[in-house]
Amino acid sequence: MTSYNYENFSTDDYEFETVVGPTVGDKAMDFELTTSTGEPKRLLDFDADFLVLEMGSITCPLFQSRRGIMGGLEGEFDRVKSAVLYVREAHPGALVKAHQSFQDKQSCALQLKEHDHEGRLILVDDYEGSAHIAYGSMPNAVFIINRAGIVVYRAEWNNPSAVRKALKALIAGKEATAKAYFRPPLPWRAIQTFKQAGHGSAPDFFKGLPFLIWTNLIKRNLRLLFS
Repeated sequence: MTSYNYENFSTDDYEFETVVGPTVGDKAMDFELTTSTGEPKRLLDFDADFLVLEMGSITCPLFQSRRGIMGGLEGEFDRVKSAVLYVREAHPGALVKAHQSFQDKQSCALQLKEHDHEGRLILVDDYEGSAHIAYGSMPNAVFIINRAGIVVYRAEWNNPSAVRKALKALIAGKEATAKAYFRPPLPWRAIQTFKQAGHGSAPDFFKGLPFLIWTNLIKRNLRLLFS
């Protein structure tokens, strides 16, 4: 295990087999964060029945593959707010490096907003990743939190179809039981993300790819299928 803001991706930096952080029914933890444009904002300060909170960074191919669909949820559901918690760089490279300060992190979050045209509220975690660690440290997890601050849905890997099904159930007053099967990033989006991150981001990803396929695409999905 390296420092939180690692310079090179390794599968050792993530708990793929263990669920860490709040699960369904737990009280969501609140944090004082900063928006991508510098304003203070509490995580649980939202005016809606549900908050969809997605973890992400501009060097995460999974996050980049899902942004388009996730960004449309607020327009689809009237009683829902959606936000991104900007975390450490999943696959830092020569152009988008590992954060060396909070200013680096906020700069990357602003790049996500202005260059990548992310329309959702972007909340920037602190340099040490306090909120991200508290919520499990996964690079593209998603949580749905209700107005009372209770976690009502959680997925270790974001699956937008499952999130949409979960929201429909929750708004109808039902339990969210949609299974978030792991889906790999779109190949063209992964290539685009590694180019944006710069030299060094792709080799570390492909080095860990066999482990990621076995742990998530096969083992995790089979567990979900038969659970």
